[in-house]
Amino acid sequence: MKKTCSFAFVHMAVAFTVGFVMTGDFWVGSALALVEPACNTVAFYFHERWWNRRARTSDAIDRTAVTA
Repeated sequence: MKKTCSFAFVHMAVAFTVGFVMTGDFWVGSALALVEPACNTVAFYFHERWWNRRARTSDAIDRTAVTA
């Protein structure tokens, strides 16, 4: 979870910077910094869970294939 929170902070900083540089508007940058990374952080968390489950399943299949 610490990795996810760290990722969220970096992502929000990048989103704000890109939004502000592209529009010159503090509020647009702020909105982008809150909305887009929040959605992406949730997606990233579930992606990590899915990826780890997939890796465990793949390892189990590989071990089964070796012993068969």
